[in-house]
Amino acid sequence: MISNVSRRSLLALGAGLGASSMLGGSALARAPKQGTQSAYFYRFGLGDAEVTVVSDGPLPLGPPKGTFIGVPDDEVKKMLSDNFLSPDDVVLEQNSPIVNMNDKLILFDTGMGTAKNFGPTTGRQQKSMKEAGIKPEDIDAVVLSHAHIDHIGGIVDESGKVLFPNAQYYIAQSDFDFWTDEGKANGPLKDFVVHARKNLLPVRDRLVFFKDGQEFLPGVQALSAPGHTVGHSIFMVSSAGKSF
Repeated sequence: MISNVSRRSLLALGAGLGASSMLGGSALARAPKQGTQSAYFYRFGLGDAEVTVVSDGPLPLGPPKGTFIGVPDDEVKKMLSDNFLSPDDVVLEQNSPIVNMNDKLILFDTGMGTAKNFGPTTGRQQKSMKEAGIKPEDIDAVVLSHAHIDHIGGIVDESGKVLFPNAQYYIAQSDFDFWTDEGKANGPLKDFVVHARKNLLPVRDRLVFFKDGQEFLPGVQALSAPGHTVGHSIFMVSSAGKSF
């Protein structure tokens, strides 16, 4: 059941720091390349790197009418059926890639964490990582595409403890500034702002703001893609002539 953060607001929303210095130490990709598979993670090679895609669990959005606004019902049902998806319920599969660059272990987005705004099936990223043989303390960098709850909700646990203690965190400054603005905490964006502040402020001293087109980590380039949020970003990851 979807509570205060609605499926419509999640999908319809437009979708003091500076670059801090790198942490003195790094986990140095202590999680070795595994080469194994499971239902909740998938591994593949990328040049000299290894990518492990971990599941945060299904995120149900309910009947498609609330998601595909303004699109005729029969067109929506045909599109979903043609792609082997249920025409009655929209369910997103939340996945996060973890890239082992040999000298650095990079996680992209942290899932829902302990928040259950979209039901009990989300928030299994930590469990999926464990099944994949990757420890949270081995993550060197956490790269955030934007500050919606389903992408930053797993930075801290319910008590506020940082779950990736050795990581540097990366996000677009425009998204950080917008979603942590206390002035928005009592408006229609309240739930988004509350979750963003809960997760981002505890790591404020280790946040680095990347810029559009910048290779802010070796082999990782940020590309600005605003719309879903003001600072939404996508990333190009490259290793030994291969990219995704």
